[in-house]
Amino acid sequence: MSWREASSTFPRVHSYSAASEQRLGSYIRALMTPSGSTTTRHLLHVINSTRSPSHHLPGYRSPYTTSSSNPESSFKDIDCDEVYPRLFVGNEEAAKSKKYLKLMGITHVLNTAEGKHFGQVDTDHLYYRDCPRIKYLGFPLIDHPSTDISRYFYIAAKFVSEAMYSGGKVLVHCKMGVSRSATCAIAYLMIERNMSASEAIRTISRNRNIRPNEGFMLQLCKLNDELAILRK
Repeated sequence: MSWREASSTFPRVHSYSAASEQRLGSYIRALMTPSGSTTTRHLLHVINSTRSPSHHLPGYRSPYTTSSSNPESSFKDIDCDEVYPRLFVGNEEAAKSKKYLKLMGITHVLNTAEGKHFGQVDTDHLYYRDCPRIKYLGFPLIDHPSTDISRYFYIAAKFVSEAMYSGGKVLVHCKMGVSRSATCAIAYLMIERNMSASEAIRTISRNRNIRPNEGFMLQLCKLNDELAILRK
C-alpha cells in the first residue's frame, strides 16, 4: 500500500507540504541550543563509537557478489543488513531486486523515500503486484534536516510490529539505506521494543553503518523525551 492508502489502517497524518517543512525548520533552529546540540552530539558519538570496522558504507558489495558468469552477480549493488532479528535496513537496489527479497524471505517492504524526485525511490504497491507475499508501505520523504520524519514514526513502528507478530521479515529502505530508513528503524526499536534512542542506535550501528541527518537526530531526541515521560 502507498502512504495515502495507509490512512485507513494507520493513524491519520498531516499532508506533506513546504509549509510543514518550514515549521519543522523553525523548530530545529529553536532546538539548536547548547543542551540540544549536546544531545545530538551524544547520539552521533554512539553511532561512531559503535560502528563495526567490518561493515562498509554504501557501495559495499553484497556477499552474494561473484563473477559475472554467476546469476547471483545481479546482487552486486545490493547493500542490506539484518540490524535486528528479522528487521533489515537496505538501499534502493535491495528493494528493487525481487529475486533478492525472495531469497531473504522478506514479507514486508517499507519505502521511506517513495517518489520520483532526486534521492527518492520510485516503487509503490504496484511494483510488487507479482509478489503476493510482500506487503508494501511507502512514505514520501526527502533526506533533508527540515523534513518532518517524526510524523511517520508511529506508522512505521506499527507496520514493522505487525510484520514481526505475523512471523515475517521486514526491509526498511530508502535510497542508500543510511538516513531515512535507519531513522524509522530506530524509531521502531524505541516505540515497540522500549529502547532509548542511544540503545536503538547502538543496536543498529553494530550491524550497519548509518548516518541519519542532524534534523532526524533531533527528532529522535524529541521522541526519546516523549517516550521517557510516557513510561514514567
